[in-house]
Amino acid sequence: MKFKEDDLQKRVARYLDVKKVLWFHCANERRTTMQAGARLKAKGVKSGVPDCLILKTNTIYNGLAIELKIKPNKPTAKQIEWLDKLTNEGWKTAICFSFDEALKEIDEYLLIK
Repeated sequence: MKFKEDDLQKRVARYLDVKKVLWFHCANERRTTMQAGARLKAKGVKSGVPDCLILKTNTIYNGLAIELKIKPNKPTAKQIEWLDKLTNEGWKTAICFSFDEALKEIDEYLLIK
C-alpha cells in the first residue's frame, strides 16, 4: 500500500521507455539530511516539479508534464504552481490518478504532429 504512487510511476516509466520518448523523472521526493537537502537545493532541485517531463515538442505544445497521484492524494500547492507555470510556457500539463489516465494523456499528446 505504501508505494502505490511509486508503482504508478514505474508503470508509466516503462511505457514511456517502450514508446522511446525523450523524458525524465526528477526524483524530488527523496528524504535526505538537512545538509544534503541544502546542497541539492543549491544545485537547483526544485520542490513541486511534475513526475514526468516529456521533452517532445509538437505543433501545439513545447512538452508534456504529468503529475501522478493515487486517490485520495491531491497535488500540493507547489505542484499546481509548477503545472501552471509550464502551461504558461506552452506545455501541455495533466494530473493523472491512474495508469489508464496517464496512457490516454501520453497517447493523445504523441498523436499531435
